[in-house]
Amino acid sequence: MLKGRTSTSLILIGVLAVIIGIFAIAWPGATILALVVLFAVYAFMDAGLQTMRAFSSRSAGPVLGHLLLALVDLVAGVIALAWPAPTAFVLVIVVAAWALAGGVAEFFAGFQTGESAGTRALFIMSGLVSVAFGVLLFARPGVGALTLALLFGLYALIYGFSQITAGFQVRQLDGRVEPRQELHDVA
Repeated sequence: MLKGRTSTSLILIGVLAVIIGIFAIAWPGATILALVVLFAVYAFMDAGLQTMRAFSSRSAGPVLGHLLLALVDLVAGVIALAWPAPTAFVLVIVVAAWALAGGVAEFFAGFQTGESAGTRALFIMSGLVSVAFGVLLFARPGVGALTLALLFGLYALIYGFSQITAGFQVRQLDGRVEPRQELHDVA
């Protein structure tokens, strides 16, 4: 019975991811706007949590710090909703900085000893790809926002199809897999 629910949930998650991927690829502008709105929602939620933390603190120092963070979160959320295009631009710049910093770290990790030559080559190559991606996002942030939306859509499609495949594989194995007795006793 559990395998039936597992396979069905994997398939449903996969179908949902494929639908989201199709929408993200078909309407990348709407995807960018949705990401900006999600950022605003996150900022508002964090503002509320910071406010709660401020009033649950026993000393004045953390109260002021948490209230300041709550104010910054609140302003960031309002700015994101009032000016979504500049917010999308900033989000692209953050992703560009993350890709650049991560790429440099991966590149230099490829020169450390203790790894096989193949692993070191993969670190160096993935580092170079990340650096190139970061530089391209910095150079063309407008195109970068659309690229991020399209990459998100592509990722959602690949993830969705992998979940659907896993669901069908679990369903096929349903009658052929015997549970281990010690695991069955624990459950």
